[in-house]
Amino acid sequence: MSEQSGILQEMNDRSREVFRRVVEGYLASGDPVGSRTLTRDFSEKVSAATIRNTMQDLEYLGLLNSPHASAGRVPTQMGLRMFVDGLLEVGDLDDRDRAQMDATAASNSDDVSGILDRVGSALSGVTQGASLVLAPKHEAPIRHIEFVSLAHDRALAVLVFSDGHVENRLFHPPAGQTPSSMREAANFLNAIIEGKTLSELQSTIQREMATRRQEIDTLAAELVESGTVIWEGGEGQPERLIVRGRSNLLTDRSEAADLDRIRTLFDDLERKRDIADFLELAEDGDGVRIFIGSENKLFSLSGSSLVVSPYMNSDRKIVGAVGVIGPTRLNYGRIVPIVNYTAQLVGKLISDRS
Repeated sequence: MSEQSGILQEMNDRSREVFRRVVEGYLASGDPVGSRTLTRDFSEKVSAATIRNTMQDLEYLGLLNSPHASAGRVPTQMGLRMFVDGLLEVGDLDDRDRAQMDATAASNSDDVSGILDRVGSALSGVTQGASLVLAPKHEAPIRHIEFVSLAHDRALAVLVFSDGHVENRLFHPPAGQTPSSMREAANFLNAIIEGKTLSELQSTIQREMATRRQEIDTLAAELVESGTVIWEGGEGQPERLIVRGRSNLLTDRSEAADLDRIRTLFDDLERKRDIADFLELAEDGDGVRIFIGSENKLFSLSGSSLVVSPYMNSDRKIVGAVGVIGPTRLNYGRIVPIVNYTAQLVGKLISDRS
């Protein structure tokens, strides 16, 4: 049980009603709510002084706050959180709101980006807030891939798909990678990329790594047995091959040739490990997000709220999300069902076109 739900359960009926009415009054008007306002239509006959004392208790609990010298109160962020989680009465979706969102689905277009753009615009119009649509990641075969270094800890994977779709994904590259190593990785991948999705590319690299691993084991077995070389590397650490003595003192030419071959295979294995890391990071990286009617900086404002709901594809897998960003005094009871319905609508549109 969360701290807020514990406080809510311990509150008596009067405290709970005062708290609910203050929050609802604030959400409706944006103004502080005073004790006299509450006294007029309170469910029981109580004095303004009694309500003032109750409001002071709620302020002590961190649920209400006095924005200035007036006697009115507004909910704190903690109070809003508790109200939304425990007291919010979510209404049914209004028929007019439903009709406006349904109108976005009235298209035979298979252009998912266009559909999401229309959904975002409609959601923004219906709610009078900024809408956010997190697009699903594309799974078509890739025609070309590039890794672009943006900073020492950030890079961009540019994916050009066979159907012409282009997607940018931000990721954090492994430590020590350079722009030239990223170019080499991209060149290698573009040579084998034909007709493969990102996940199929990963499988191809993993198979090649397993093949190199097997070749190294076979070649090194006799050298290890003879004591010429030893393995070093703990669990979870990459293996290292340690040559005992100086390699130019090896008398057996076949051993020297095998050692050179192992070194070459090791270099290849390490390069493919780096490429495998790039692919994994690119697949998990942030896909292109569509923000309509707002800028990213809105998320850093303490006075803003985000109501968001995930949507699923035909396999019941979460592939994206839709949401509304606005001031903390959103009409949550109306916004929540709109966002939930929009998420279901987008999920159906995506499933129908997949």
